[in-house]
This record gives sequence, C-alpha cells and structure tokens, in this order.
Amino acid sequence: MHESRLFKIVYHLLDQGRATAPELAKKLEVSVRTIYRDLDALSEAGIPIYTEPGRNGGIRLMEHFTLDRAVLSKKEKQEILTGLQSLGITRSVMGNATLEKLSGLFHLPAEDWLETDFSRWGEENQDNGKFERLKEAILKRRAVRIQYAGSDGKMGERTVHPLKLAYKSRAWYLRAYCMDKQDFRIFRLTRIVELEVLDETFSGHACPREEAYPAREYNQIVLRFSGETAYRVYDEFDRSQVERQENGDLLVSARMPEDDWLTGFLLSFGTGVEVVEPAHLREVLAAQAEQIYQKNKAPEQKIKPF
Repeated sequence: MHESRLFKIVYHLLDQGRATAPELAKKLEVSVRTIYRDLDALSEAGIPIYTEPGRNGGIRLMEHFTLDRAVLSKKEKQEILTGLQSLGITRSVMGNATLEKLSGLFHLPAEDWLETDFSRWGEENQDNGKFERLKEAILKRRAVRIQYAGSDGKMGERTVHPLKLAYKSRAWYLRAYCMDKQDFRIFRLTRIVELEVLDETFSGHACPREEAYPAREYNQIVLRFSGETAYRVYDEFDRSQVERQENGDLLVSARMPEDDWLTGFLLSFGTGVEVVEPAHLREVLAAQAEQIYQKNKAPEQKIKPF
C-alpha cells in the first residue's frame, strides 16, 4: 500500500504540475504528516521533488523529470507499454496517444513487436468495429440489443447488459447479464450477427467469476485422429488430452457437448477422425456422413433405376 501511494503521488504531480500536502492528504485519505514522510521517501529514492513556499507554491517535480530510473522497473514499464500497444489495433486514438505519452515519460521506445487483431480474415472493419462498440457500451454502461446465432442452430434476439470482454481458447466472448433470461450469460463475439447499442443505461451488475455462469455437464468423448491431422488436433485440444499412439495416431479424451456443433466439428476432419466412445455418437456421425453423401453425390448417381 505504501508503494502504491508513492506511485500515486508522483503521477498526480506529473499530471497536475503541483499540489499541496493537504490536497494530497485528502486525495489519498491519509494525514498531512504521512504525506511529508512519503515525500522524504521519494526524495531518498531519487525522485527530484521540491517544495516552494508562498501563495502559489506547493510540491512540485523538477522540470523535465521522467520515470526512467525510479518507481517502476524497466520490465514493469515495458509491460505497461506492451499492454497499451495491444489496444492500438482497435484504432483507439486515446490508446495510441497514451502509448506515445508514456513511452516518452518512461524514456523507453515502444518496440513494435506485438499485434493483436480482433478480426477474422477479410473482416477487419466489421469485427474490430463490433469489438469497439461493445467496449464503449461496457464503459458507458449502455444496454445492447444483439442478434445471436446459438449453438442450437436458431437465431435469436437478446437485450443484454454488457459487463466484460474476455478472450478464451482462441476466441473473444462477451460476458453479460441477459434481460430475457434474467441471468448471466456468455456470448461468442463471432456469433453476434447484429449489434445495436441502446440509449438505455444500467447499473448494479458486478461481473461475476466464471463459475457463476450456468454450468453445463459434458460427457467424456474419446476420439482417434490420424497423424496427418495433428496440426488441427493441437489447435483444438490441450496437450494433456492427447496421447500419441505407436502408429502415429492421436487418441484424444475430452469432455465435449454432444450437439450439432460437435457433429459438424468432427465431420470437418473427414476421414481423419474415428469416434471410439460413446457408441451412439459413432452412429450419429455415420448417419450425418450418409446424408451429406446423398445430398452431394453426382446427379447421375441420384437417378434411381426403373
């Protein structure tokens, strides 16, 4: 707490130019005597703080001071710059301006080694725009109306109170309070087809931990993938779920939802996947594959003999 208060004093002086001890004491909710002890500690740490007497005096930092040696380590300063740099892809002017200011303040170059892009290939404007509008709605606590493509294959309209944008397992999600369900829900951003920020504002929702969202129990699925599909297997499954066989096959054991999404996911591997367990999923997959064959076989094959 002591280090945090010292940090706040320095940044207040950097931002405001000057302050009095009573002002700092009120802002940080400590005594004036504590403020003076903090100023002594900052001086001992090499921060060039001085006081000027008189009506327009107060506590100041020496002109042209930068945080190049004190308060934050070089690693901590670089981490702050890296975090702000990742915001630049949303085309946020504020984020880029802050990055430039802090880069100069820290006396560190903002190395251009990281790029975070929220968009799918070929959809830069739409996806980044969606992310930016949701971010603004969260910060301004504005309700949002969405058209959402559910995993059940149905398109539905929801009015939600957006609480947080979260990145998990290679995808962005919106954590929100759903007014229709009167409960917390998670929505995958790529499945939000339409988005409208409403004039309605909200309050009173604290974003809960992940376990507060409705939990779903998934069955254990065992799958055998051919070695040629390894690049995709490791994209989709954690290393602890994969067991490599002597012949090069990959045996995967994971808890997954048995729904249309799973069937489509497995079919996308073509002949590169075999369902080991459960047996009824093998039958579902085989039936789906047969339907695909019947629908897509050559026209002459579809003609029934007399």
